[in-house]
Amino acid sequence: MYKIWRLALREYIAAVKTKGFIIGLVMLPIFMSGSIIAMALLKDHVDTRTRHVVVIDETHQLGHILVAAAEQRNETAIFDEENGEQNQPEYLIELQQVESDLTLQMSQLSDRIRDAEIHAFLHIGASAIHPGVDPENSQINYHSESAALDDVRRWIRGPINDHLRRLRLEQAGIEESQIPDLFNWANISPQGLLTVDQDGNIIDAVASNELQSIAIPLVMVMLMFMMSMMGAMPQLSAVMEEKTQRIVEVILGSITPFQFMLGKILGGLAVALTSTLVYVGGGVLFMKYRGFDAFIPYDILPWFFVNLVILLFMLGALMTSLGSVANDAKDAQSLSFPAMFPMMIPMFVMFPVLKEPLSTFATWLSLIPPFTPMVMVLRLATPVTIPAWQPWVGLIGVIMFTLLVVWGGSRIFRAAILMQGVPLKFSNIMRWMTRG
Repeated sequence: MYKIWRLALREYIAAVKTKGFIIGLVMLPIFMSGSIIAMALLKDHVDTRTRHVVVIDETHQLGHILVAAAEQRNETAIFDEENGEQNQPEYLIELQQVESDLTLQMSQLSDRIRDAEIHAFLHIGASAIHPGVDPENSQINYHSESAALDDVRRWIRGPINDHLRRLRLEQAGIEESQIPDLFNWANISPQGLLTVDQDGNIIDAVASNELQSIAIPLVMVMLMFMMSMMGAMPQLSAVMEEKTQRIVEVILGSITPFQFMLGKILGGLAVALTSTLVYVGGGVLFMKYRGFDAFIPYDILPWFFVNLVILLFMLGALMTSLGSVANDAKDAQSLSFPAMFPMMIPMFVMFPVLKEPLSTFATWLSLIPPFTPMVMVLRLATPVTIPAWQPWVGLIGVIMFTLLVVWGGSRIFRAAILMQGVPLKFSNIMRWMTRG
C-alpha cells in the first residue's frame, strides 16, 4: 500500500506543480463558458444596418400595419435614451403587389436577398385573417437567410397578431373599447411548492428561477465532464508513452502491475479533486458574495463528490487499461473515442433529462452504471423531487460496475503493459481480460 501511495503522490505532484496545470485551471472554465462571456461582452455591439423587408400581402389588410409600426419603431425605439445614439437597426418595410406567378416572384426576391439588396421578404397568405376558411392559404411565411434567429421575424409577430385581433373583433361587431384588457398578456409566474417547518407552520412558496432550474444542474454536469477530461483522459496517453519509452519496465521492477495501475488512478483522481475543490469553493464564495446563498445546493454536493470520485475511478481504470494495449499514438487516438462514451452520452441527453427528470428514459438511464454518476447528479440537481431509493440503487450499481472495470482493467493491464508490437484487436483485449 505504501508503494501505491508513493506512486500516486508522484503522479499528483508531477501534475499540479507544472505551469500547465495552473494555466489549465484558470483557462478551462473560460473556454467552457466562452460563448456566454462572448455574448455578455458583445451584447452592446449590435449591427445597426437597415433591415429592408418586402411584404407580399394577399389579404391587403395587414401590410400597411407593418409599415406604420416600423415607422413608429424607427422614430422611438432604436435610439439610446441616455446619449441619443442609434443602438438598434432601422426596419424598412416595402409593400409589393402580388404578381400572377407568385412562385417566380418569391424566387426573384430570394435572389435579391442573396445579392444583399434586401434583408428578407414576408408572404401573407390570402386566408391569414380567417384560417378556418382555407387553411392551406393561411400561412404567414418569413423568408431570409437565417429566418429562425432573425430579430425582425420576432418583431413582426407583435403588430401582425394585434391587428388580426382587431380585425376579427370588428368583423364580429364588437367594439375594442368594450374589452379594454383584450390585448394584455397574462404572465404565469413560476412558483415552487409550499412547505411545513418543524413547528408546523406553512411556509409560502418561493419563486422558481432559471438559476435554480437550469444553471445549477448544467454547471454540475459540466464540472464533472471537465474533471473527467482533466483527471482520467490523460491516463491513456501517459501509460502509452511510458510503455513505448520502456519507463514502465523500470517501475515494474519494484511494484506489481496492479499497484502501478492503482497508483496512476489515484494520482489522476487527486489532481481532478484538487481542481474540483477550487471550482466548487470559488463558486460557493462567489454566490455568497453576490447574495445567492439560497441557491447553493448543499444537499446535492455530497452526491456530487461521491459520484465524481466513482466516475473518475471507473474512467481511470478504463483509460489506464486501454493505454496499456496501445502501441503508439495512433492506437491511443483510436481508443480514446469509445472510451469517452460514459461522458459523452450523458452530455447528449442532458437537456431532455433536465426537462423531464422523472421520465422513464431519464430514470433508466440514470440507473445504467456507466452513465449513473452524471445523469443521477443532473436529476438530483433539478428542483424536482427524485424518489429516495433511486440515488442509492444507482450508487450501488455504479460501485459494483466500477469494481468490475477495475478487475477487468487490471487483468488487461497486467497482460499488455510489457507487450510490444501486438496488433490492437478487440479479440486480444477480451482474451487478456478473461484469461489474465
